[in-house]
Amino acid sequence: METSTLTGLLKHVAGNFPSRRAISVPGKFELTHSRLHHLVERAASSLFAAGVRPGDVVALTFPNTVELVIMFLAVIRVRATAAPLNPAYTAEEFEFYLSDSESKMLLIPKEGNEAAQAAAAKLSIPAVTATLSGAESDVVLFPSHPESDSDAVSKLVNDPSDVSLFLHTSGTTSRPKGVPLTQFNLASSVNNIKSVYKLTESDSTVIVLPLFHVHGLIAAMLSSIGAGGSVTLPAAGRFSASSFWSDMKTSKATWYTAVPTIHQIILDRHLSKPEPFYPKLRFIRSCSAALAPSILARLEEAFEAPVLEAYAMTEATHLMASNPLPEDGPHVPGSVGRPVGQEMAILDENGVAQESGAHGEVCIRGPNVTKGYKNNPEANKSAFQFGWFHTGDLGYLDAHGYLHLVGRIKELINRGGEKISPIEVDAVLISHPEVAQAVAFGVPDDKYGEEINCAIIPSEGSNINEEEVLRFCKKNLAAFKVPKKVFITDSLPKTATGKIQRRIVAEHFLAQISIAKLPKFGA
Repeated sequence: METSTLTGLLKHVAGNFPSRRAISVPGKFELTHSRLHHLVERAASSLFAAGVRPGDVVALTFPNTVELVIMFLAVIRVRATAAPLNPAYTAEEFEFYLSDSESKMLLIPKEGNEAAQAAAAKLSIPAVTATLSGAESDVVLFPSHPESDSDAVSKLVNDPSDVSLFLHTSGTTSRPKGVPLTQFNLASSVNNIKSVYKLTESDSTVIVLPLFHVHGLIAAMLSSIGAGGSVTLPAAGRFSASSFWSDMKTSKATWYTAVPTIHQIILDRHLSKPEPFYPKLRFIRSCSAALAPSILARLEEAFEAPVLEAYAMTEATHLMASNPLPEDGPHVPGSVGRPVGQEMAILDENGVAQESGAHGEVCIRGPNVTKGYKNNPEANKSAFQFGWFHTGDLGYLDAHGYLHLVGRIKELINRGGEKISPIEVDAVLISHPEVAQAVAFGVPDDKYGEEINCAIIPSEGSNINEEEVLRFCKKNLAAFKVPKKVFITDSLPKTATGKIQRRIVAEHFLAQISIAKLPKFGA
């Protein structure tokens, strides 16, 4: 069945909506679904001529450009595996990821990437540039190879079991784990996302997240194209608050998806430099980190659209649960919604399913879930138990089947035997009118084993101090949950996708007060 592979699904879309816009880059390109399909097939032939074969891993490191989209789809078209990498990595990081993925080729933009090329040269991996000079051109690879017979690619039949995407988890553990995802995983997730948000050929969005992670790649990019809809890639190749609403209006966008950090930036810009008018959006989606209910309410008020919080992870090919559109049920602030296209259960440590309201580990199974980590039997043994994939997240399902997350199992702060969820403390901190962002984290403590600290970014113009933060916490939290120390700062260390990892935040702030050696939290 064509739609059991992502490649088949997109071919089907190109046939059904040939002349509808698929991808645009303001001031540069506009590609229809038919043109995109042609470019992918031609690029796939070029890759085949360059020696890429089914089962090979091809790494790609680009900003958010049309070349990245075409080459990603071309790699999986030749039944190879695409491994997108963050262009901001150091040479050492590139070396680890290229080596761990066993990449046979590195695709880069025409301007190159010094760190990536140095790592590839060290590993004897050929680096090849990919350039699309105009909407009517084909993607040119350099060094180029004699053009292959296009029949070679047309004879390749994509299989649902082909490993198409290889990513590393950004999780809370110290060493990233390699996650292989198949054509069937990708198609299943795209169909789940299309279904819950009712995406059609009439929908359009602006990509604000990097395409080297599942949130931007699958939720925004592939689900839009897979619905026959369209995406706009910012001309700068990355999110820009100054061009965001202009791009949204020009492309007649109907929705967007982002992490809370970007929602906060968009909200701050609205408060300081409001647009004369905003496009009418069907919904706004938030995922990849907890969205404070107070921020959700402010987004809804500012942009007059429902804000739907969702829950996702790389191992599930992104989406696991989401709040529904208003016509399909209420969206509940503080909840990540109902499972979408997969089974979900809350299990105790013995694998026993818990009743609604009871806390336990969030576990899933379904066609979107990876079959296992690459070359990591130990991680697979702990992640796949009792017939379920174990997310490492603690939560509960309420009486209406909505999931509420309590925290990461490894991030719970154990203060003298009392388990504290840092998410709960975050929510209280962010509810203070003078706090723009906040994160709570555990630190080593001689008396309690672990103690709770937090870092906050004050709202613009605020002079809030540690004393006021602690007074507010004491009023709204049990005494043992009140942070012992408050760091007031103008920035928080984040991952490339805008996620805040508590272990990294803890190391960052404790280093400032000369604690020489820290245990690896969550390792």
